[in-house]
Amino acid sequence: MACENCTRLERMLFQLIAPGDTLQTLQPAISSRGIPLTPEMAVALDRLARPGQEAVAMKAVKTKRKASKYAVKYGKAFKKVAKKHMKKGGGWKTNGFKRAQKEAHKLAKRM
Repeated sequence: MACENCTRLERMLFQLIAPGDTLQTLQPAISSRGIPLTPEMAVALDRLARPGQEAVAMKAVKTKRKASKYAVKYGKAFKKVAKKHMKKGGGWKTNGFKRAQKEAHKLAKRM
């Protein structure tokens, strides 16, 4: 039975799983339903089979978010511009962050 904390994917898997199923026995059933066996799917199946080892499976799949091209451009532009809008002590001037942000977006568009 699915629990309250389960993801939508896990709830869907509960409908396919019988007691004693393994990844090898479930793979044909999953692919016949048109569900691709992604790393996330494998982790969900592993979590259902062995709940005690959930943390180990999650660490294996977790990946870092990839920043978009624009976000990288904006970050570089902001670093260039920020110095102009800061006080000598390192704090922001009045409305400095707001103006730096606006100027960085302008620069990023032109890069």
